[in-house]
Amino acid sequence: MDSINQNQPEDNFKDLIGQEALDKIRELTKSAGSGFFCTKIVTGEAIATRPMAAEEIDDYGNFWFLSANDSHKNAEISQDPAVQMFFQGSSYSDFLTLYGKATISTDKQKIEELWDPTMKTWFTEGKDDPRITVIKFTPTQGYYWDIKTNMAVALVKRAYGAMVGETYDDSVEGSIVP
Repeated sequence: MDSINQNQPEDNFKDLIGQEALDKIRELTKSAGSGFFCTKIVTGEAIATRPMAAEEIDDYGNFWFLSANDSHKNAEISQDPAVQMFFQGSSYSDFLTLYGKATISTDKQKIEELWDPTMKTWFTEGKDDPRITVIKFTPTQGYYWDIKTNMAVALVKRAYGAMVGETYDDSVEGSIVP
């Protein structure tokens, strides 16, 4: 039996580095809106996972979050800074996983930059709440799955492939290194 990659007449692998990787990270995370922030990454054990949306992704590909100093994630990062994030923008495309390291600070200037009034839900004393910390996640490697064109073209290619018995899925995937 042939693998799907052997039946794929198109090249569907493209590794991304540098600015091209940063652009793809921004595109896929914008499509997803939020992702899963995972800590306690130990082989054979359940990882600690929670949904989170970055307040900012800077020009270097760092993700910035606000978090409470008494949260489980802060405690877990303090023990082991390894973090993995997962994003899904749609049912058929815009998939991304990133792995890297997180650091925690109490940088008041960064808190001011990232503050949004809706955060008062979690930080009842506002942007001066003593529990606020800044998490900086720096991805070092990742992998993405996306489509080459747009969803309409991808669906037509899939339908055609199903009719002729060939793989035309318009997908593209590869490693991503900011």
